[in-house]
Amino acid sequence: MKMSVFNTQSWAMRFCRAIGLERMAWSLRRLYCPVGRNALVLEVGSGGNPYARANVLLDAYEETKERHWVPLKVDRPMVLGFVENLPFKDKSFDFVIASHVLEHSSQPEKFLTELQRVAKAGYIEVPDAFMERINPYTEHRLEITCRENKLIIRKKLNCIVEQETVELYEHRVKPFLTRELIPRRPFAFHVRYYWNERIDYLVINPETDASWKMQVDATQLKKPVLDIRARVQAWALGIARTLLSQNKINKKIELFNLLRCPNCHSTSLMEMHEAIQCSDCSSVYPIKNGMPLMASLIPLNKK
Repeated sequence: MKMSVFNTQSWAMRFCRAIGLERMAWSLRRLYCPVGRNALVLEVGSGGNPYARANVLLDAYEETKERHWVPLKVDRPMVLGFVENLPFKDKSFDFVIASHVLEHSSQPEKFLTELQRVAKAGYIEVPDAFMERINPYTEHRLEITCRENKLIIRKKLNCIVEQETVELYEHRVKPFLTRELIPRRPFAFHVRYYWNERIDYLVINPETDASWKMQVDATQLKKPVLDIRARVQAWALGIARTLLSQNKINKKIELFNLLRCPNCHSTSLMEMHEAIQCSDCSSVYPIKNGMPLMASLIPLNKK
C-alpha cells in the first residue's frame, strides 16, 4: 500500500479546522485512527491518555517523571517494555501508534526499526524541531521535523541545544508563544507522520550520544494542576475514548500469543504462576495484575 491510502484527518477534524476550531481539531486527533475495525492496533508510550482505537498498550514505566507523574492508564491489554526492544513477535500488529514518545529515545534508529518490525504501518507524533529548539523539554533527547514525508532527526547533546537562543526566547516571547500561538495553531508546531511498510528517516548526527542524564525541574516533582478548561476537555475525551474503544474485542485478545522474549528474541514462552518464562534462555518475566513486565527480569535463583 502507498501512504496516500491513509487519511491523515477525520471528517470531524477537517470540519473543525475549516471553521477555525484548531484546538478542537487537535483534541479530536486522539480519537482518530485510519484503520478498519478488524485491524489490531498497538500504542507504545501510551501513558495516561491512550488513543481510543489502540487494542494493546505498552509503556516503559508504571510511574515516571517523564509524563509528570500522570497515572498509567490500564484499561485494556497492557505490557511494560521498551520500544527499542519490543517484546512482541514480528508483524504481530496491523498498526502502531507512537505519540510523543520518540523524542524521549536516545536510540532513534532502534526505536524506528522496532516499530517497523512489529507492525505493518503506523503513526508518529512529536513536537516539531523548531519548537523543541526554542522551548526544550528536559526529558527530550531528539529534535525531529519532517521534510518531503521524511523524518529528519537530530540527537541532542543536552536538553538545551542553544542556550542563548532559549534565554532570548524566554525573556519576552515564551508567554505569547506557549499561551496563545501554540494552543491556537498546534498543527504548525507538531509533526504528524503516517507510514506504511517502512519509515523514511534520516538521523543527521548518528555519532552523537544522547543518553545524557536527564535534568529534573520543579514542575516534574509535583502533580500538575489542571485548569477548568483542561479538566473539562480531559473528562470529555475520557468519555469519548470509552465509547469509541473496542472493549469487547480487547477482552478477547490473547496477549500471551503476541509476545516474544526481549532477552533472546525467542517466541518459545511458557506461562507460569504470575510469570512468563522463555524456554530458550530461561529468562523469567513477572506478571503484575495481569500485566506482563517484559522490561524486568526475575533472577533465576528467585523464581
